[in-house]
Amino acid sequence: MLRLYRFAEERSALKKQLNRSVTVDAAVQSAVDEILCHVRQKGDSAVMDYTERFQGIRLSAMMVSPDAIDDARKDADPAFLALLEEAYANIVRFHQHEVEKSFFYEADGGVLLGQRVTPMEKALLYVPGGKASYPSSLLMNAAPAKVAGVKDIFITTPCDASGEVSQNILAAAAVAGIRSVYKLGGAQAIAAFAYGTETIPKVDIITGPGNKYVALAKKQVFGHVAIDSIAGPSEVVIIADESANPEFVVLDLFAQAEHDPDASAVLITPSASLAAAVQECAEARLPSMLRREIISSSLQHNGAIVLVESLEEAAVVSDMIAPEHLELHVEHPWEILPLLHHAGAIFMGGYSCETVGDYFAGPNHTLPTSGTARFFSPLSVRDFVKHTSIISYSKEQLHKCGEKIAAFADCEGLQAHAEAVRARLRSL
Repeated sequence: MLRLYRFAEERSALKKQLNRSVTVDAAVQSAVDEILCHVRQKGDSAVMDYTERFQGIRLSAMMVSPDAIDDARKDADPAFLALLEEAYANIVRFHQHEVEKSFFYEADGGVLLGQRVTPMEKALLYVPGGKASYPSSLLMNAAPAKVAGVKDIFITTPCDASGEVSQNILAAAAVAGIRSVYKLGGAQAIAAFAYGTETIPKVDIITGPGNKYVALAKKQVFGHVAIDSIAGPSEVVIIADESANPEFVVLDLFAQAEHDPDASAVLITPSASLAAAVQECAEARLPSMLRREIISSSLQHNGAIVLVESLEEAAVVSDMIAPEHLELHVEHPWEILPLLHHAGAIFMGGYSCETVGDYFAGPNHTLPTSGTARFFSPLSVRDFVKHTSIISYSKEQLHKCGEKIAAFADCEGLQAHAEAVRARLRSL
């Protein structure tokens, strides 16, 4: 189930096994292109047609009524509602530390320079639905948008064939104070909010994970709107030494593998005895898992145990993967942290399991996948704001520096640029 690789001897085979580059087959590309084109041209009617085709219902209304959101909160299990509220408070508290302030400073000659930070006006939060509901994704996307100060926040999530949206998602929307919830899913939902329709507003940013059609649609509409990132299947890397608990390691590997057959779960360790214990424990625990077929497929096709010479070499292998989640089941996790450069989130020590981050700790669980942790970051307040440069130049400073600025424009062959400065110099 979990193949063992020796990094020093099997680098090329391991690299092939763990390749997580984002690829899309031609059929998916064609389908998404068609959906985006039709929604852009035909608006609401195309959205309704695709919703009927893919979600199995011709909607009479695309929005959930505010009363239904209130009822979901009222009817929710009190313990679950309290859990949503506590988790949301933790997430908000973390994201409040990310808030940026505008700044201004005075330079020579009475020049005032600065940067103004302002929130985006409209955001769409895509929350996966259909086969399962993810109220945690709603909270994780809503918190940074709210903290950033986004004025209009919309949620869309697929309804079932009877036109109903998960009550847990609606309860989470109520906890986050969001009243605009749509029953739409798939590429058609992304297109509707990216372009706008007769009744659906065009937004400034779209965030949230989804299936391959949603991910590709987000990629295609980038430029019409901002996006957070292009999410792929979930993944975890665990670096562990001989002090690690094999059962903890196995269950954390399973926790990622149960998401999807395309999910990836990898153990990197310098301990042959731990590797053997993990293999034995995995074989013993798998039959008891409700999603054992998915776990088995994921581990067989995208999983691995990698034997390395040292924790330093383990860090090299982890950076090669640049995982979404990185767990450090080692005796001294803070000592190897400086060696690790590429990961969406790092979990320090055997009791900091990834599940804690998924639901409750506070940092966002919307993370870069497929090696994109090399250049993408977790969803944050920064995704929901924009930065505007402020320049206030004085007559005195233009008189001092103007000819140099005009000469720079001359070097680039841009006459009007240069003359715009020289005209002002002549007026002084």
